[in-house]
Amino acid sequence: MAKEKSKGNSKTGADALLMDDRVIIPDTKGDELFTRGVFGVKHGKKLTLSLTEALFLAEKEKLIIKNRSGRVVSVKSLIKAGMREESNFWTKYLVFKDLRDRGYVVKTALKFGADFRVYDRGIKPGEDHAKWIVYPVKEGSTLTWNEFSAKNRVAHSTKKRLMIAVVDEEDDVSYWEVRWIRP
Repeated sequence: MAKEKSKGNSKTGADALLMDDRVIIPDTKGDELFTRGVFGVKHGKKLTLSLTEALFLAEKEKLIIKNRSGRVVSVKSLIKAGMREESNFWTKYLVFKDLRDRGYVVKTALKFGADFRVYDRGIKPGEDHAKWIVYPVKEGSTLTWNEFSAKNRVAHSTKKRLMIAVVDEEDDVSYWEVRWIRP
């Protein structure tokens, strides 16, 4: 009987360490993920990944994540860790995963006051600016006009397009782009 390979335990994935709200890949083991896949942030030789990026890579069997005691962290446990850090983690993850699966580069956008900045297909950070800032929301959630206006103002002032990513009850994502028009 063939032994089934469990997700996140691939022998081909890079080893990483779960550290609270981030995942660290030591030495130069994460270089390929950083340069080819545009994942994480380099700090010297280490690569730091968000929980969202780490979950995506673990599901794709590109990363083996271990806790501080050396035990492999399952995908399910990683999701639970993300949910402890952020109440809307799953919604954000579904949007991140959908965009990455479609070939876009997705990076955090905290300094822009958004969840993600998204680069057009084939563009890497540093080659050009992000095209969109993205706010993932669960279907049925509400925004006040002031909140919507603030998000729109941030997008306009950073010369990016505003995109609202709506995750429905079936975990499907729909995108709504907001643009300024001049009459």
